[in-house]
Amino acid sequence: MIAVINYGSGNLGSVANALVKLGRKPSVTSSISDVLKADAVFLPGVGAAGDTMKGLQALGMDKALKKLFELGRPVFAICVGLQVLLTATEEGGEHICLDVIPGRVRKLPGGLKVPHMGWNQVHQLKSHPVFNGIPDNSNFYFVHSYYVNPEDKSTVAAITQYGIELCSMVIIDNLIATQFHPEKSGELGLKMYSNFLDLANC
Repeated sequence: MIAVINYGSGNLGSVANALVKLGRKPSVTSSISDVLKADAVFLPGVGAAGDTMKGLQALGMDKALKKLFELGRPVFAICVGLQVLLTATEEGGEHICLDVIPGRVRKLPGGLKVPHMGWNQVHQLKSHPVFNGIPDNSNFYFVHSYYVNPEDKSTVAAITQYGIELCSMVIIDNLIATQFHPEKSGELGLKMYSNFLDLANC
């Protein structure tokens, strides 16, 4: 089963529709038991990280996600879904997040148009099967005002230039996490999801 976590917000419809286009039958769910038994899990994200954490905590999904990472289960996190995996975010004041990835979520620097919205290049720093068939420096679609700053730079799988060099993708074992939205990024976004699902044997 492929689970798309429904915590009351997020880009659920677009992610689920992308998976359907790939011939999969995702289950959009708020059930912890469904998520824990899934072969692959998607954590979408749109909006504020603090609100996302409240939604996850209200369901007990914060603990379920930590269990998934302990088990090494394949997880794909998107945009705010990536941001809540870090230790804390500056968005809306200080909010403690899941602390799966040590580091902080910081606001994009002044002088830049915020949010960073639209197409931008993703420069791959790692050779990984999730990039199969995706040329380096391909364009993906972004919508965000904050960016992740992981402490362990070896976890940064891709970077993007937007006034500064920012982390646009993290890969740790079976966790794939993107600041951009593959589901809004055309054929290459679908290819990235397909590669992830192949890795998860889904």
